[in-house]
Order: sequence, then structure tokens, then C-alpha cells
Amino acid sequence: MNGERTFLEFFAGGGMARLGLGHGWRCLFANDSDSMKCAAYRDNFGGDELLEGDIGALAADALPEMRADLAWASFPCQDLSLAGARAGLDGARSGLFFAFWRLIEGLGERAPRLVVVENVPGLLTSKSGADFAAVVDAMAATGYRVSAFVVNAKLFTPQSRPRLFILGLGADCAPSFAARPEPDAFAPQSLLDAVDELPAKCAWAWRWLAVRPQTQRNASLADIINLGTEDWREDLGAEALAMMSARQRAIIDQMLKAGEPRVGAAFRRIRIENGERVQRLEARFDGIAGCLRTPAGGSSRQRLLFLDGGRVKARLLAPREAARLMGLPEDYALPARANAALRLCGDGVAVPVVRWIAERILEPALADKAVAA
Repeated sequence: MNGERTFLEFFAGGGMARLGLGHGWRCLFANDSDSMKCAAYRDNFGGDELLEGDIGALAADALPEMRADLAWASFPCQDLSLAGARAGLDGARSGLFFAFWRLIEGLGERAPRLVVVENVPGLLTSKSGADFAAVVDAMAATGYRVSAFVVNAKLFTPQSRPRLFILGLGADCAPSFAARPEPDAFAPQSLLDAVDELPAKCAWAWRWLAVRPQTQRNASLADIINLGTEDWREDLGAEALAMMSARQRAIIDQMLKAGEPRVGAAFRRIRIENGERVQRLEARFDGIAGCLRTPAGGSSRQRLLFLDGGRVKARLLAPREAARLMGLPEDYALPARANAALRLCGDGVAVPVVRWIAERILEPALADKAVAA
């Protein structure tokens, strides 16, 4: 395909989808309602394409007259996350998908050639699959063929962050399709089951993609955090140990006896023990951080543990470290306040995942421009 590819970015946040798409793509329009995120977007990209405001108040005539190649929408996940109340698409935040789709429908012949909707895999099981079916039905009713896949950011960066991507394909796009796959990380059983339950009115539009991730991350958690900072504290390490279960304490003891420096990441979680709610700190030492959350999310701010010389030290994950876990470049300008920076990262989409999707799926589909069965 000759020329620059163009895109619209909804729920734009700090522009992580824009970063992932890269220099071969030109942003025609971006929208978000969060003033802090919009400020970060302007700091990093300028504000020429950004319209700050409620997506529900937007009309299709506010969008560019030029037909875009892609619309990207990482809509809010709070009502779909397993850590939330699971209101689903009936919720005030995750329900904003319908405000986004009203805009796509309103574009008519200017509707983009491709649409990517990103959210948590919990969308697959929300309302026993009805919410996933509603998204597929909306795309199919607008004339798109539909596919979906799950990609975990841990393939690219040391953070466990599985995300569901639902793809709408216009008739002039032709990625490589395949037969129904066996369950794997890209097409987990929950996705296969959700597709099997699609009603006939939208099941006709479904396609399975042939592409699969074949990549391996080249960094571990220890590579992206600052081991030399003075913020490490043994009293916080002792506090962390006191919050662990006996089983995890025993694992830590074995690591300390081995004597090799180890870095881990941990979240506080509520567990039921002997019929009572107990707060536990659960750590992992496999070189991967847990999924970044917003500071007000279902889990507390992530902690780091450093086992060295028979001692256990701990501290909170720093904003710049969170940015590295999202694949943001070192020169990306984060908000000055730590909680704002962590919320920006926790609400975002991992940059290298977007780049992989663009390189392996979106760009080839646009290049082919042929009607696919």
C-alpha cells in the first residue's frame, strides 16, 4: 500500500495506541474525556488532532471528512474486569462502547476500513457471553466481518497483561483467514466458546485469523527496574513477609538460602482463610510483573521485592518503571504526580502489542485491499 495510513483514536488516553502504530500512520482525530490524560497526550504529541470531551456528546460530523483506514478504541474496562462489579456493557463506563459505535455508524460511507476494539478478556464471559455477542452484532450490522484474539503483553514486555482485541474488517481488507483453531493463548477456550454461542444474526460475519504471535520478550523485570535506588527499605520487606501466607514465606526462605539476588513483584489481595477475610501479599519471582492497575483499581499499587544477601527489601513500583512495563519510550513525558502517571499506564494498551498487531494484521490487510470470503 502506497502512502500514509490514517487512523482515528478513541479513548485515546496518553496515546499508547498512536505510539504502537508508529510513524507509518497519521492520526486524523483523537478523543478522550479525562483532562489529565489529554494533558499527557498534548505533552507528547501536541493537540492538533485531539478533541477533549465526552464521547457521548460527539456527533459524526465532528470527525474528519476523510475516510480513515483504522479506528482504534480501547474503551473502559472497569465494568468488565473480574476485579470489578461486572455490570458489563450496561455499566456507565464500559457501556461507552455504544457511544463509540454510534459514531462509526454515523460515518456511513466514511466508516473506517478497519476497527480495533480493545478490552479485558472478561468481556468474553460478561453476561454469559451476551456482551461479547453485542459487540460482534454491532460490527456485523454495520457491514464488517469480525474476528478476535487475545494477546498477553508478557510476550513483549515483562508484564502479564492479557487483552482481548476485536477486529472489524471492511470488504476492501483481506487478512489471512483460517479454520477454527484448537485452543491456544491467541484463541483461548473462552473465546472459542463465546464464538460458538454467537446468534445466527451475527455469526455469519465471524472469521478466524491465521496469524499467531511468534515472539519472545528480551527483558525481565530486573532489567527494567532501578535496583540502585535508595528507596528500597528492609522495614517494608519485613512488613511484606508478615503479610504472606506460610507457603509463600517458605518459598522466600528457600530463595534466601540459595543466596542469588532475586526481584519479584507483588499485590495485596483479600483471601478467605478458615472462613475469614485475610489480606495477603502475593508475590511472583518469574521475571514478570503482575498486570498494572490504576491506583484505585481492584488491587493496590504494585510492590517490588528485592532479595539480596539474605535480606528482603521492598518498595513501591515507580511511575517510570510502570511506563517501561507498558513499552513506553524513556523520553515519553509522564504526568508529574505519581498517581496520575500510574493511572495513565494502568489504563493504557501496551505499545509493543499494538505494533505487533499493526505489523502482522492491520498493515497486510490494508495492503491487500481485496474482498475475502
